Amino acid sequence: MKDQTVSSARSEQDAVGEKEAGVSDETYVAFSRRQIMRQFAFFGAAMTMVRGLAEAQTGSSGSYSNAAIAQPPLGSPADSRDELVKAVKIARAMRAGPPEITRNATVAEMDHRGNWATVLRKGSNEWLCVPGDENRVGDPPMCVDELGMQWFKDAFAGKPAPTNRAPGLCYMLCGATQHSNDTPFDHTSPAIPIGPHWMILWPFDARHCGLPTTVRDAGAWIMFAGTPYAYLHICGTPWDGNEYTPDTETRWTMRYAKPNAARPQSLEAIG
Repeated sequence: MKDQTVSSARSEQDAVGEKEAGVSDETYVAFSRRQIMRQFAFFGAAMTMVRGLAEAQTGSSGSYSNAAIAQPPLGSPADSRDELVKAVKIARAMRAGPPEITRNATVAEMDHRGNWATVLRKGSNEWLCVPGDENRVGDPPMCVDELGMQWFKDAFAGKPAPTNRAPGLCYMLCGATQHSNDTPFDHTSPAIPIGPHWMILWPFDARHCGLPTTVRDAGAWIMFAGTPYAYLHICGTPWDGNEYTPDTETRWTMRYAKPNAARPQSLEAIG
């Protein structure tokens, strides 16, 4: 009771002091709101700066919606809103593939026929990276080579079969969404979320290869199986797992590890 009385008295004294200083209730509320808004503004600016540190890089595990979030690198020129939007689109497109490809790739937006609508950055190799549109199903960020681009153009045009003369390659390391696992011509079915992956665009025969034909979150499968557009879909990235080096110790699990790494317990020790 004594503590409550003292606290109440202090509150009353504070209120009296504010009144004597000419600070009204309305002014005090407005001042508090200004403090809160300043704190929110500072937090937003700090988060933007932190996100800006994430330059374009290989895609990470996760869904299309969060792995494709990109900010332009710090120091990117952004004299106008249009320039800022352009920088963000380029950064997101570059997340779709490996740096060895993206650093010299052309970055462009595509129309619904697979044609270049807007070139955001001209490149010097045969690869094309597109930022996609997160608001449209089947329009993910991707990096595709010339042969793969022909495959996509044929699909967009509704041709009965792709005309690429050799296997095409495509990276979608930010993941994707699409309407169907059975045909590239379905534009109405509910969206299917697909994790980071890469593709070999060539008519694979699922039975001959002994591979599954269902959507998975790991491993590989034949997408559009039984159609001329069937292709090999490989989950994850080619850099998953541990790299072999001459000083690597091979274990019975057939996973690579350094000699000083902790050994798994044997079945005898566990028993």
